[in-house]
Amino acid sequence: MENKNYTNDQITQIPTSEFEPLEKSTKVEREAITAPSLNFLQDSWRRLKKNKAAVFSSIFLIIVLLISVVTIFATPHDPTEQNSSYINLPPKIPGIDINGLNGVSEVGGEMVDRYEAADVPEDVHFYLGTDGLGRDLLSRLFMGVRISLMIAFIAAALDIFFGVSYGVISGLLGGRVDNYMQRVIEVLAGIPNLVVMILMLVVFNPGIFSIVAAMAITNWIPMARIARAQTLKLKDQEFVLAATTLGESRTKIAFKHILPNISSVIIVQMMFSIPEAIFFEAFLSFIGIGLTPPTASLGTLLNEGYKTFLFLPYQMVIPAAVLSVIMIGFNLLADGLRDAFDPKMKE
Repeated sequence: MENKNYTNDQITQIPTSEFEPLEKSTKVEREAITAPSLNFLQDSWRRLKKNKAAVFSSIFLIIVLLISVVTIFATPHDPTEQNSSYINLPPKIPGIDINGLNGVSEVGGEMVDRYEAADVPEDVHFYLGTDGLGRDLLSRLFMGVRISLMIAFIAAALDIFFGVSYGVISGLLGGRVDNYMQRVIEVLAGIPNLVVMILMLVVFNPGIFSIVAAMAITNWIPMARIARAQTLKLKDQEFVLAATTLGESRTKIAFKHILPNISSVIIVQMMFSIPEAIFFEAFLSFIGIGLTPPTASLGTLLNEGYKTFLFLPYQMVIPAAVLSVIMIGFNLLADGLRDAFDPKMKE
């Protein structure tokens, strides 16, 4: 209806066509739900998308994982191939004429093209330079990230298998069984990881298996404690008591009722355990009791770069930066998942 101004004398002459009847709202219309109905996962995903840091971290980590998988089959150079003629070459990126990134470095107070001095072919480039044995650092970095992530994901899988199983069984059975199981955890928690790793080296040779075995002994304890606490909170809820009254076994209750309700907490804890495992492996390899050459990991790259840090800082700075960024990415993603799965954060 058009907006018109009428005088008092004209009000009585307004035609009925100028009026539009109002639709009477019913009780059903007033109480209709205008927002779409979302389940738990959809609602959590909605909140996660609002966390820009978590979204960016997830995209970055997916790219890192894809690169790690692709570089299994294709790398710029063989990461274990040694060439004594190409020792400690600086980075050289085609199209960039900046000292330090064009193959030129200072030797005896003069800027020298190290690639020309080493008779490196024009079509051969080492984008991150080479190490003290002439190996391509970029190819070794790809290999190191892949090995570190593999160890971290294996450790996370062991945390879920041992920690969740132990915690749910302890919390669901309760009583004397729970008391005994918690005393075992307290004994294991009192053993430092470094001591466990040294004991593993007495039995096994240094390598991936010994690191994973050391993680499998103690790293699942925080997951077990969290799973037990959540199980104790849920087992007295009405839906669990109803299932018990109906005669369902404890195994069925654990898989059907307990685990689905604590899955969000398990996922968040797993995401926090991955960067811890990456750092633990890097620390062990850095001090020389982790992986052994020629296998590369972020820890071994740091160990090798540390020896020449004052003269060739890029050999240590690059793997240190990659390690830091990956750990920050996992922690930011874990924070975002924790906020997304927490019902108290719901708007």
